[in-house]
Amino acid sequence: MLKAVILAAGKGTRMKSDLPKVVHTALGKPLVYYAMKAAKEAGAKEICAVVGYGAELVKEAVKKVAVELEVKVDFALQEEQLGTGHAVRCAKEFIGVAGQTMILFGDTPLITGNTLKELLEFHKEKKNGITVLSTLVENPAGYGRIVRENGVFVKSVEDKDATPEEKQIQEINSGMYLFESKLLYETLDLIKNNNAQKEYYLPDTLTIVKNLGTGTVDAMMTKNHQEILGVNTPEQLKEVEEIMKARE
Repeated sequence: MLKAVILAAGKGTRMKSDLPKVVHTALGKPLVYYAMKAAKEAGAKEICAVVGYGAELVKEAVKKVAVELEVKVDFALQEEQLGTGHAVRCAKEFIGVAGQTMILFGDTPLITGNTLKELLEFHKEKKNGITVLSTLVENPAGYGRIVRENGVFVKSVEDKDATPEEKQIQEINSGMYLFESKLLYETLDLIKNNNAQKEYYLPDTLTIVKNLGTGTVDAMMTKNHQEILGVNTPEQLKEVEEIMKARE
């Protein structure tokens, strides 16, 4: 069974608006609609939205989308934004120990069901414990990098923690993942916040699992780098809408 956790707790201060970021609209639909639609198309039977800032507004929007898409939806509250690992930990009971769990963002509306299906197929075929969705970009600044040796996944390193050599890598971590649910459930409490931001980072699960030997970790590269674009500013929202119009 496939579940999806959609991270939708952020305010999105750069949007210059009091609205929670994921309820801003692109082509008349809230941003979170597109992540939920892609999750459903990939086969997710249940979706949990992690809410925080403007929780009631986000819940209202998500419930409407759930009715439209005919999907079952749950909510988890992230009262303090303490990183992606913390956000997913808030949904731990929803995740449970059966099947697979996909982690998506409520503000990456260009992701498609087809790419997420490919991710699921790749994950199952390789018998992975965790599969990261990655892509190649010309300017990887700001993104986590996928480090490989002879084509084999070694680790994902945050931009600010990357060595000068690692900063040259153009394969980036999209922040979207597919986990064996049991592995994710058991690993979430092992994430530490011993970093400059004092936050709990979900990518740390990759290193934890690799070091413990509890599962295979790999990255699947999608050729369509546009699909991982996030919306952080009004300008980026316009850019995303243009790409959506061109797809139609």
